[in-house]
Amino acid sequence: MNQPINRPYLFFTVFVAGMSTLAVEFTTSRMLQTVYGTSNLVWANVIGLVLLCLTIGYFIGGRLADKRPYPTTFYTLIAIAGFASVFFMLLTSVILKTAASAFAAINVGAIVGSLVGVALALAVPVILLGCVSPFAIRLAVTDVAEAGRISGRIYAVSTWGSLLGTYLPVLFTIPEFGSRVTAVIFGTLLLFIGLIGLWQTQSRAKVGALLLPLILVPITLLWTRGGIKAYEGQIFETESPYNYVQVVRVDDCNYLLLNEGQAYHSFYCENGRVPRISVWSIMLAAPYFNAAPKLENMAVIGLAAGTIPKQFTRVFGPIPIDGIELDPAIVQAGVDYFAMTGANLNVIVGDGRYQLNQLPTRYSLITLDAYKVPYIPWHLTTREFFGEVRAHLQEDGVLAINVGRAPEDRRLIDAITATLLTVFPTVHAIDVPGTLNTILVATAQPTTPDNLWANWQALSPDVDPLLGGVMETAVTNLVPIHPSDIIFSDERAPVETIIDSLVLRYLLQAGVGGLPGLQ
Repeated sequence: MNQPINRPYLFFTVFVAGMSTLAVEFTTSRMLQTVYGTSNLVWANVIGLVLLCLTIGYFIGGRLADKRPYPTTFYTLIAIAGFASVFFMLLTSVILKTAASAFAAINVGAIVGSLVGVALALAVPVILLGCVSPFAIRLAVTDVAEAGRISGRIYAVSTWGSLLGTYLPVLFTIPEFGSRVTAVIFGTLLLFIGLIGLWQTQSRAKVGALLLPLILVPITLLWTRGGIKAYEGQIFETESPYNYVQVVRVDDCNYLLLNEGQAYHSFYCENGRVPRISVWSIMLAAPYFNAAPKLENMAVIGLAAGTIPKQFTRVFGPIPIDGIELDPAIVQAGVDYFAMTGANLNVIVGDGRYQLNQLPTRYSLITLDAYKVPYIPWHLTTREFFGEVRAHLQEDGVLAINVGRAPEDRRLIDAITATLLTVFPTVHAIDVPGTLNTILVATAQPTTPDNLWANWQALSPDVDPLLGGVMETAVTNLVPIHPSDIIFSDERAPVETIIDSLVLRYLLQAGVGGLPGLQ
């Protein structure tokens, strides 16, 4: 027997379901980010899986609505979808915590198994949420003459909910409360919407449905405890709108890890100790490609937790440094765990290209450390961007860029070199020993490698040992440049294409054992 339907409440239910669908998608992608990163491939798989599950849900929901077109069935479905959104999202976080340890140790079987488990966990709530719209249309349409108007209104309301579900988790709930609590918030809201709907139908099912929130209470208390990851030495973690941020302590040094944690982005050791010459240290050699080196000021694009400014201040004194970093959570971690408190450092939070163009200063040196394979922001690789950088350099200014590569694959380096040469007269390349990184140095005036060698020989005997070691390393690891035919531009910058093939080729050649792991 058909039961009366409260249309306003039905539309509100559809709104919340649409909001929850996108919230589940973004919460899942954030959870995956902590282990598998944020590459285009990860995003494509999440979106593709969500669309596939919604398609299945539309089909099932339409069939179910025709067989049992009752509000009781509909709101039971809503309550179960809300329950599943909490249960399976929290289950996903438990699976990924295990996967994080496996990823750190490069345990391929555990990594793949975890990924399959996550896919199955995501499928359940999304399929249930996909059932909502066709079922709601079946309940709301009582006259065929108004079918178009009602179905259009339902899809509009659902899309409005999806819009809120896009921004609310990303901009508020995930940064404020974390991904697990976000899953609880949206799933619980949907669950109670379903329970209230059941209460309105005077159905006996409402009594049994009350068991769902009772079951979720211990699960929520148990599965939201502890950190997102459980790495040895972990002293801090947080989620921001941009990254999963993690600080790990090894001996007397703190290391900044982001997202999947397969590389560290900054380090700080007690008393400012620099245990090794790193990719950031090599940038100290950049000004010495000029015949008459000078360093009056500098800008850092990709500040992270401040390793570059700290080493430059140690060697060159308290020169003015403008440091640009996209993620405010990383900046705060730099202050709290990496002694990023130098009076000569002016921290600017925002996009590197936009913020650089807001600055009136011209610099002796600009460093760019925002390229982390496979997460390279393409808009920081184009000739137009490098032209903007050149406009912010002094007449004898220098640009130093940290670029990743594979052992036998320098296509990305060659393409960026070719792009730089459309703006700068000279580009030099230094392969950093023990890494898969190359420092590209572009000079505003024509220069030669002989300048670097001559300036190394002219160093004072009492120069900081760090600079002496850097200069020797830079001179002995200079490599020839081989500009490719590819020029990155704002119109066309196939950065992702090169990176994806670079990573795939490297994995096929070296295998997963070639990945660095947490160490």
